[in-house]
This record gives sequence, structure tokens and C-alpha cells, in this order.
Amino acid sequence: MEDTPVVATLLDKEQPRKSGLWRNLRDDIHCVFERDPAARGTLEILTTYPGVHALLAHRLAHRWWRGGWRYPARVLSAMARFSTGIDIHPGAQIGRRFFIDHGMGVVIGETAEIGDDCTLYHGVTLGGTSWNPGKRHPTLQDRVMVGAGAKILGPVTIGHDSQVGANAVVINDVAPGMTVVGIPGRVVLPAERRRINAHGIELDHHLMPDPVGKAIQCLMERISQLELQGQSSGRAVQLTEKDCNNCSDSDPNLCGPNSSPAALAPLPFDEFQG
Repeated sequence: MEDTPVVATLLDKEQPRKSGLWRNLRDDIHCVFERDPAARGTLEILTTYPGVHALLAHRLAHRWWRGGWRYPARVLSAMARFSTGIDIHPGAQIGRRFFIDHGMGVVIGETAEIGDDCTLYHGVTLGGTSWNPGKRHPTLQDRVMVGAGAKILGPVTIGHDSQVGANAVVINDVAPGMTVVGIPGRVVLPAERRRINAHGIELDHHLMPDPVGKAIQCLMERISQLELQGQSSGRAVQLTEKDCNNCSDSDPNLCGPNSSPAALAPLPFDEFQG
């Protein structure tokens, strides 16, 4: 049975006289239902979701910050960080329907700007790379998803509908609709090749391409081709098998169709001295 129908009714009801803070809270709760299948009721979200708590505290602290009440805003931000594990500077600008899933370890800097319908997972950092005043934190446009542990550093812009893979480190601008993975972040997947659900969010983090693995695969295939060319031309190819006993279970998808454990073996140490 769904809990708190009265609270849900109050949140769903149009209330034009209420402040923007109330409307934002209502939108923030609704977006949790859309993006988290574990959400079962409004009361559960209001009382147990640290991302919602941190965001509610931030929206109030941001008002105080803009009104010149800087110290009370920082105190409220510190209290929210202590209770939720989410550190949002009161100067950060955050749009509507922002969702922080789990949230532990999320850090959002003072000059960060976040558009509408963005999603962050735990361990995400929107950090700065300079001690100089002014814009020094990232800008996330609308509908950006940032995976767990990702770091976006400096005054870079992540285009709308982009996706940042888990543990990626992004230090350059990202065009709209792209997927970024790796350290440093590399663009690997355009929007037309991604599987987007009905709510505009892609959760197939485990299916993201691996540009480093692909580069290694290309190198191994090229080495195999060169060795075959050397053998067909009658040139002697120095191979050693004594160090390859542990390579018998090599992945053929990584090493190439023409590769073998012997072909992947390093040259003897004497070869490097001669």
C-alpha cells in the first residue's frame, strides 16, 4: 500500500500562491519517482533520501546567499553536508528537477551551474582548478547524467543530453549529446548510438565503450600482421615461449584472431642490450 496519500495530494495540487521553493520541492520529488525504481512513496522520499534533503537545504541557502546573508548560508550548507554527506556550496546555481542518487561524497563548487533534469550519482565532483576569483567550476546544461565517481574540473561546459561515465575525469568541454569516459575524458559515443529510456536517461553504464582497450586491441592485431608478414618474407622472427606460460587463456577478442601466446611474448632481455 502506498504511503501518505494526503502528502502526495498536497504536493500534486497546483498552488500558485506558494513560493518557487515549494514548486521546486514538488518537482524534485516527482523526478525521483521517474529516475529511481526503488522509490515507493512521497513520505519515504521526504524522510530518507539524502539527495532531496541536501537539495532542499541548498535551495534555501542559495536564497540567503543571493540576499547577502553569506554566513547563515554557509552554516546551513555545512549542516546539510554533515547530515547527508553532500557538499553543495550555497553559491552554486541549480536548475529544476535535479536528482542526486545516493549522494555520498558529492561536491559541487561555488560557481558551478547545473541545468534542468540533470542527474548525479555518488562520488561526483564539480570542482575548480584555480584559486582565482570568477568562474572556475563546471557548467552542466540540461539533461546531463554524471556517473558515480566522475570528476568534472574547471570552467568547462558539458553540453545538453550528454553522459559522463563512472570515474571519468573531464577537463575539456563536451559537445551536446555525447558520452565521455576515461582519464582524461574522451568522447566515445554520440546520442544516436545510445539507448535512452522513456525519461531521457541512459543507465547502461556497463555498456560504455572502452577506448583504451580498443587501442590495445588494434595494436595487438597490427603486431600480429607484421609478424606474419615477416614470416612469409623469409625473415627470421625472434620469439620466446618461456615467459608465455601464463598467457594460454588470453582473450582472442583482445589479442586478435591471428595472435597466439608466442606472438605476444616479449623479446629476451639480451635483445635489448644488443
